[in-house]
Amino acid sequence: MVQRKQYMEKLKKTKDMKIIKVVTGVRRCGKSTLLLMFRDYLRDCGVEDNQMISVNFEDISNEPLLDYRMLHEYVTERLVPGKMTYVFLDEVQNVPQFQKTVDSLFIRDNVDLYITGSNAQMLSGELSTLLSGRYIEISLLPLSFAEYYELVGGDRRDAWSCYYRNGGFPYAAAIEDEDIRRDYLMGIYNTVLLKDIVARKRISDIPLLESVIKFLFDNVGNIVSSKKIADSLTSYGRKTTSVTVENYIEALSEAFVFYKAGRYDIKGKQHLKSLEKYYLVDVGLRRLLLGDKNADIGHILENIVYLELLRRGCTVNIGKVEDKEIDFIAASGGDKIYYQVAASVLDPATFAREIAPLKKVTNHYPKFILSMDELPMGEDGIKQVNIVDFLLETVNVNYHAGVVHGEHTVSR
Repeated sequence: MVQRKQYMEKLKKTKDMKIIKVVTGVRRCGKSTLLLMFRDYLRDCGVEDNQMISVNFEDISNEPLLDYRMLHEYVTERLVPGKMTYVFLDEVQNVPQFQKTVDSLFIRDNVDLYITGSNAQMLSGELSTLLSGRYIEISLLPLSFAEYYELVGGDRRDAWSCYYRNGGFPYAAAIEDEDIRRDYLMGIYNTVLLKDIVARKRISDIPLLESVIKFLFDNVGNIVSSKKIADSLTSYGRKTTSVTVENYIEALSEAFVFYKAGRYDIKGKQHLKSLEKYYLVDVGLRRLLLGDKNADIGHILENIVYLELLRRGCTVNIGKVEDKEIDFIAASGGDKIYYQVAASVLDPATFAREIAPLKKVTNHYPKFILSMDELPMGEDGIKQVNIVDFLLETVNVNYHAGVVHGEHTVSR
């Protein structure tokens, strides 16, 4: 089992604080396992089992607790007087009006509350209003390559090849048989599609929804708009409107299938309101639906880097500088790093094309080209770094003062 260190550290730091810990993420990314590991940590700290109350709402034996009143009664009857009780509510969005139970438990003394959910809507509306300033969200993603490599070990190149093809869903990483792994990933896809999107949004035209999904899968890393998608699908005989497509994309984002990266005008210093990019929560799902025939290596690498930057706590935007584009502006704590991502920049023309936008940025924040090339290259202080080294942090980056060292360290 991989110790999800960065997420565990957040839970440890907020233990016993009067803050609700909300762990969100796509289904099967490891939310329940994270809480299991945290409960083991609590035992190591001397917490007794009767001080931990855990309810998983995907377990049919807990069906009576889907009534928020019954859930409240069940938990309050088991609170330990005079001691901290740790309450874990897994996939709590399945409980209608669960926010009433959460709010009531929060105001009690000696209750430390942890909840998980597979839909971003759980943090909107009434819950957000009730708990404003009283919760933190821990956004969980599938395994990073560093976590994946820790799990599988062996030759680094073999591990990278598998990760690039199959993604980082934790349990899928342990499945060696290709057909079984594919069936497992298809199960995740179908569960998310039917439970978290179709049922929740009451979508009747499932084939149209799947057409939108495949279009986005096939255009990861490309600038898209709901109108462009609607026009494209209509031309293929799937007549739809930009409003419908926009609603479907919103539902996919709420289910943590896609993450939106907005555009930022570097010279104008403003966020642009159109032409976003969407990145997939796990590249294994792309191969599942599209196979290898439509593989765009550069954009798949871009997707992997985007998710890694999110894991490192960055706010990520696409950069616009005059008529050129920078793949990512990663911001953290007031500092920034600029990244271009490419499969290879060994060809002089490709290198010139990728470095040109970075040269147009006149500030002194670090600028990098990430590629699969092993040979180090650079120009005007802009360095090329191997993507696998970057993901394993054998070469890292220091935000501060724009200084780039030979072996540098990421600010997390």
